[in-house]
Amino acid sequence: MKFAKRMVLFVLLNILIITTLSITMQLLGVRPYLDAKGIDYTTLLIFCLIWGMGGAFISLGLSRVMAKWMMGVKVIDPNTTNPELSRLVASVHNLAKAAGLPRMPEVGVYDSPEVNAFATGPTRSRALVAVSAGLLDSMDWEQVEGVLGHEIAHVANGDMVTMTLLQGVINAIVMFLARVIAFFIFRNSRDGGGGMQHLVVIVLQIALSFLGMILLAAFSRYREYRADAGGAGLAGREKMINALEGLRRTVKYADLTGRESVAAFKISSRPGGFAMLFSTHPPLEERIARLKAGA
Repeated sequence: MKFAKRMVLFVLLNILIITTLSITMQLLGVRPYLDAKGIDYTTLLIFCLIWGMGGAFISLGLSRVMAKWMMGVKVIDPNTTNPELSRLVASVHNLAKAAGLPRMPEVGVYDSPEVNAFATGPTRSRALVAVSAGLLDSMDWEQVEGVLGHEIAHVANGDMVTMTLLQGVINAIVMFLARVIAFFIFRNSRDGGGGMQHLVVIVLQIALSFLGMILLAAFSRYREYRADAGGAGLAGREKMINALEGLRRTVKYADLTGRESVAAFKISSRPGGFAMLFSTHPPLEERIARLKAGA
């Protein structure tokens, strides 16, 4: 049932993105980028920017809603009488005030045995911080505060917007290069390559996207080090180190939901070997060592 719900939401989101961007193209009067003379590079660039960045920013705008639906996040009423949940909300709000956020984030819990947490939202004023039930069950309060400090640091650093901007630029570059390369491959063909050219564009986009994913993952790992340092400044260095130590002991439970849309904004993942190139998080051992060294 949960899988079916996620699939329906995924399809609806993509329909919304395609419809919105198609209307935008019509309103801006973007014409086909191929004509009898060849490629109109300006039109192609506009086309790629609209589709590449537009989809990324629409997803960002809906990130809080999609996280609630897809992850099953239940937002906690700030006036809750549940002492554990009230303490969680108060801690997030205190950290948010210390970080200078203009508005308090929503705080939520999602029902999963994974030991993790994430932050998402389109702006510093419209953020959501969510923790898993597994994290609350397996960590002591000082470790939880370290995790919350890390997530608030993500919000304060504007990481959601930065990652979306980078993703959009990479999407646009991938689309642009794939179409230019395919055009030159088939430029001497009598029919311009026909359907084969479209197939080559798809193959090139997939191949170039892998290179883009490596770049995006590398930036995300740098961003995690910054959030660790920010979390140490907000919650305390020892709490941040203890939180990462707790995550290291439970790393096999780091990601049990399979939701790639929020993976980059979680506090932990399970990288290893060649997959490290595509990992959004550095090894926990390295993160701990940096904090202990005062980096």
